[in-house]
Amino acid sequence: MSEKPVPARPGAGTLEARLAEILRVDHAGELGAVHIYQGQRAVLGAAKDKARIAAQLEEMEGHEAVHLARFDALLNDRGVRPTVMTPLWRLAGFALGAGTALMGEKAAHACTEAVESVIEQHYADQVAELAEREPELAAELSRFRDEELAHKTLAIDEGAHGAPGYGLLSAVIRAGCRTAIKISEKV
Repeated sequence: MSEKPVPARPGAGTLEARLAEILRVDHAGELGAVHIYQGQRAVLGAAKDKARIAAQLEEMEGHEAVHLARFDALLNDRGVRPTVMTPLWRLAGFALGAGTALMGEKAAHACTEAVESVIEQHYADQVAELAEREPELAAELSRFRDEELAHKTLAIDEGAHGAPGYGLLSAVIRAGCRTAIKISEKV
């Protein structure tokens, strides 16, 4: 009669390793978001008739910059390194922002809606995971999630679903976000 293998027990450092993944990926996401908005503002902010959307983008970028600053502090406080993908995420974020802005306001909003759809679920999962073990961090992530939801709602209200090729554009952006999340957690 063969014995059943004993499942591996979490070792010391498992929680710390998971927290490092969470902080690393959230930092990367906020960094990417800041650069997406910078790319969109580089295009739409230059047009005289786009003052309204430029102001919206600037406000949302400001929220993301606050989140990014908080994750910078958390990485430093907890001795966690950022993802090695940071230079690529800066470039990719700016390119995504500028590219969608070149497609028009609705495409820029579709980008926001797609990104925030992934991020809202990502934060919700983390809040549930951390609620008991790290309640203060969970509360911060919940607050950030609420701000991301407000960005998503604004994007939808401003016509995100009317963007050219919305379905494909949204699917590609969401897939890219999910891929970036998986990569940034680990490297």
